[in-house]
Amino acid sequence: MNATTARGALLAALACVLVGGSFTANSVLGHYPYAGGQFLRYGAACLLLAPLAGADAAGRLRALTARQWVRLAALAASGMVGFNLAVIAAERSAEPAVPGVLVGCAPVIVAVLVPLLAGRRPRRRVLYGASLVALGAFTVQGWGRTDAAGLAFSGCALAGEVGFAVLAVPVLRVLGPRLLSATVCGLAAAESAVVGLLLDGTAWLRRPDGVEAAALVWQAAVVTVVGFVCWYMGMQRIGVERATLFSGLIPVAAACTAPLVGTGAYGPAQAVGSALVGAGVALGSGALTRGADGVSGCRRGGRGRPAPGRRSSGSARSRAAAPAAPWG
Repeated sequence: MNATTARGALLAALACVLVGGSFTANSVLGHYPYAGGQFLRYGAACLLLAPLAGADAAGRLRALTARQWVRLAALAASGMVGFNLAVIAAERSAEPAVPGVLVGCAPVIVAVLVPLLAGRRPRRRVLYGASLVALGAFTVQGWGRTDAAGLAFSGCALAGEVGFAVLAVPVLRVLGPRLLSATVCGLAAAESAVVGLLLDGTAWLRRPDGVEAAALVWQAAVVTVVGFVCWYMGMQRIGVERATLFSGLIPVAAACTAPLVGTGAYGPAQAVGSALVGAGVALGSGALTRGADGVSGCRRGGRGRPAPGRRSSGSARSRAAAPAAPWG
């Protein structure tokens, strides 16, 4: 693993740890309107990211084609706003671990889908690592009661998680991490406002109290601004397939921080699951491989992709992660 690959891995890991660790703050947003929280979070993040996007940001945005704008809107709708709506809908008839476990399968889907879209075969090492990550996420979170509707909406959450990774690949090359993050946050804020007006009418937005405001600021400034930029910078260096492996760190970070606020315990199952996630990340990312294959594999993987993370509103992600947690 060369220096560029190592930096990419560290950036992707930091982004996922921020998302997973943020569940301790998310618990205070459980009674805040979902769409309103999304609007404030992503709107604030867009304003914070805009000055960092570069002097030529407006020119790069004007150069985007209609198809690229549709891709960006779909990324925000499926991987950010839609992801959390799917989790909320799933939890009406399923325990929170169910969507968490399905979302934990995202590394496996990405490890297969991205190479096929690029016209090449999946790399076995990445696929084996992704399978270990998914197994580790399942071990950390466990399973729960569900029905057909709960499984269906959990599957939609998985699709949103995968979409957040795959849809970003082509536009990341054009916009770069900062401008891409600012753009999707602006689109997600607008989409959240529309969803809020349609579902909740005038009650979609209210003034947060002091504790809720602090949680929203943390979500916007740290989890979204820092997390998104680190995630996309990591993707540039190691590729979408390897970067998505690190999403397995989200339930691990959530499980480690849950005891701090009394929302969970870190026991033997979480320890075993954490070890499986770590082994899967090490295997799939090439950390255990020396020589040209480990490095060139990362470069062939392309540039792209989280959690979860995700991009998620605080309340939805925290509910999805409650027993031991997924991203957004």
